[in-house]
Amino acid sequence: MRPTPTEYIRRTRESYEKLGFEPYRWFDAQTEPAFVAPSKPLAESRLGMISTAGTYVQGQVAYYYKDDTGVRAIPNDTPMDKIRFSHIMENYLVEARQDPATVFPSDVLASLSADGVIGELADNYYSCMGGIYSQQRVIAELIPRLTQAIDTEDIDLLLLVPL
Repeated sequence: MRPTPTEYIRRTRESYEKLGFEPYRWFDAQTEPAFVAPSKPLAESRLGMISTAGTYVQGQVAYYYKDDTGVRAIPNDTPMDKIRFSHIMENYLVEARQDPATVFPSDVLASLSADGVIGELADNYYSCMGGIYSQQRVIAELIPRLTQAIDTEDIDLLLLVPL
């Protein structure tokens, strides 16, 4: 049975406490993000993806567990048996390790592109570890790194797959 969102929050706080961190605080944005309507249909769009599951390719450096603000580029044609995960919240990766597509659906996106549902896929998808304790480091380090990486892909739409 999957935890409810409230259960997830409780489990996250307990996990951080066990690691010796201060109580986990959820990010609270100062303003609501603006809705931006897609400029063209999905079938004509170039789609990128970010996973926050600490996804990496076998042979790349795994994420370390505390405040890793690194970003990994993952070629869109990477075989699923080469996909790995490293995340501070290891207990949330059980399903991902059994079926990587649950948090990194690259095969599904490739199928949708082949069927013409998606116009084109970015050459690389990107991953980070979403469980970063330092909100300041997320703002100062992670977001600029993700922005720079995504900007190189010349995409129309971005799929965010959280852990």
